[in-house]
Amino acid sequence: MSPKQTPSQTVGPYFAYGLTPEQYGYDHTSIAGPALVHGEIEGERIALTGRVLDAEGQPVDDAMIEIWQADANGRYAHPAGARGSNADFAGFGRAGTGCDAENRFVFETIKPGAIGDGQAPHINVVVFARGLLSHLFTRAYFADETSANAADPVLQTVEEARRGTLIAERRQTATGPQYHFDIHLGGVRETVFFDV
Repeated sequence: MSPKQTPSQTVGPYFAYGLTPEQYGYDHTSIAGPALVHGEIEGERIALTGRVLDAEGQPVDDAMIEIWQADANGRYAHPAGARGSNADFAGFGRAGTGCDAENRFVFETIKPGAIGDGQAPHINVVVFARGLLSHLFTRAYFADETSANAADPVLQTVEEARRGTLIAERRQTATGPQYHFDIHLGGVRETVFFDV
């Protein structure tokens, strides 16, 4: 008798129920949601929005995105970290694409600062989606950080023609600044993903 596959090895997704239950109306709590700011905090409040698109450019309606980022001063929210913690800023969030009419992920956060080792301000992004046996890692850089992006050691390892897949475009909306970042899982506009 051979062992059966566990849910983490099968093509899911189980994200709505297990990792983002509150967004989908399930009766248990999430450890993280799409709002990373929980009070007054230094920095520019922004929204990070986008869609996960398949190789044909169609939106994936049951993906989940995780983000992890520094605060406006370039500090990650980690109580044991050398940079200290910031209680009103989670620094980590999760959002599903299935609870928005346009299949978007929408995070309420702040624009991060540079972390001090030559890296431009960015948001670390993890993609979970149907058909992916292992999640994908990428980054969202900011279009209005041209000088910092040009010096970023990670971004410079990416072929110049593909760097645009890692750039979030700024838009001004009625509710404030928004950075739009679509994630393409395949096709000619495939987002650059990193090995971790």
